[in-house]
Amino acid sequence: MTGRAEAPRQPDEGAPDAWLVFGVQYVPALDGLTPGTDALLLTWLDRADRDTLSVHPRGNAALPITGVFATRSPDRPNPIGLHTIRILSAAGPRIHVRNLEALDGTPILDVKPILTPHR
Repeated sequence: MTGRAEAPRQPDEGAPDAWLVFGVQYVPALDGLTPGTDALLLTWLDRADRDTLSVHPRGNAALPITGVFATRSPDRPNPIGLHTIRILSAAGPRIHVRNLEALDGTPILDVKPILTPHR
């Protein structure tokens, strides 16, 4: 996937499985990310238009113009992407994930496991 037009809009709209690729220096930081782990992935939406302040939600001109902070638009002043992913497998600096709604080559900022309360 190389263009924004081909990007899935939400995980439940066909977001493909994908590989996250980290520098080898970060392999120790990936220890503990095991299959079945749900995590939050923060990305930098590097192809976003940072001057956009309002949009038609979902690119639908029939919907009223809305401020980007009330939408999931990738175009926004501070284009941080937030994705809920599931770890499928891990191999060295590569993590195979489900539900990634990002373009190939999108920079990764951080990964944080979703913690569930102990009962």
